[in-house]
Amino acid sequence: MSFECHEPSSVTDAVALGARFGEEGRFLAGGTDLIIQMRRGKVGPRHVMSLHRVSGLDRIEADGAVRLGALVTHRTIERCPAFQGPLQALVESAAVVGGHQIRNVATVGGNIVNASPAADVVPVLLALDATVTCLGPDGERTLTLDGFLTGPGQTARRPGELLTSVRFDQLPPGSATAFVKAGRRKAMEISVVCVAVRLTLDAAHARCQEARIALGAVAPTTLRARAAERALEGQPLTDEVLRRAGRLAAGECGPIDDVRASARYRRLLVETLVPRALRRSLERIGRAA
Repeated sequence: MSFECHEPSSVTDAVALGARFGEEGRFLAGGTDLIIQMRRGKVGPRHVMSLHRVSGLDRIEADGAVRLGALVTHRTIERCPAFQGPLQALVESAAVVGGHQIRNVATVGGNIVNASPAADVVPVLLALDATVTCLGPDGERTLTLDGFLTGPGQTARRPGELLTSVRFDQLPPGSATAFVKAGRRKAMEISVVCVAVRLTLDAAHARCQEARIALGAVAPTTLRARAAERALEGQPLTDEVLRRAGRLAAGECGPIDDVRASARYRRLLVETLVPRALRRSLERIGRAA
C-alpha cells in the first residue's frame, strides 16, 4: 500500500480535503474495514484523511432526539446509559461487532458507510427510522438511512462528502426494541441473519400501534420488512400474529447461497427470529409498564 496520510483538525478542513482529492481520497474513521480492504487490494486510495483529530464527531447527544457522531465507537454505544431502556437493541447489536479490540475503535459512521448487508448496528438504526447527515463541497444534506444504502458496499454519499452524524427520534411510551443475530459461531462472527425490531403499543397495551422490522444479511442491502410491519399494526400481538409476521418477512427478503448458509436456511431463520425479537420487545414493554 502506498498513500499519503492527512490529519485534518476540523470538519471544515476534512471536507476541503475530501473535495480536493475526490475519488482518490478516503476518510479514515476506525479503519477496521478500510485498512482490510486496502490490504486485500479492493480499494487503493492515493490519499487517506484520518478523522482522529477532528473534534465533535465522537459525541452522543440524547435530548429530544438522539444524535450519534460519526466517530462514536461501538464500545461507547455499549456503555451509554441512554441506551439501556427502550433503545436496548443498540447495545445488543454493538456488543456483537467483532471482539473487544474492534469495538474500541470501530465507529458507527464507518459501519454505515461500509454498507455491508450483514452489518449489525445498521438494522437497528433502520428500525429506528434513522437519518444520516453528510457534509460536502455543496453544503450539508440529510438523507434517510434507507435511501442512503444503495447496494453492497455502495451508498448515496457523493465524492468528497463526509458522513458526520446519524439521528433518530426518542421512542414514545410503550415502546421497546430488540436485536437478534444468528451466526455460525457465538462470537466474532459475520451475521448469517440478523433482525432488529421496534414496537410501540397503544395506551392500553392491547394492540400494536407501530412496528418496524429490519433484516440484515438477506438482501443486497439491509431492508425493512414492510408487509410484515403492516400485518402487525392495529393488531393484538398474539402468537399467531407474530408467526404470520415472521412468514411475511421471510417472503420479503432475497437471500443468496454462500459459504455461511443457503438461501433457504436464511429464510427459515428470518421466519424464526422475527417472532422471537418481537416477543422480546413485548416482554420489555411489559416489564417497563
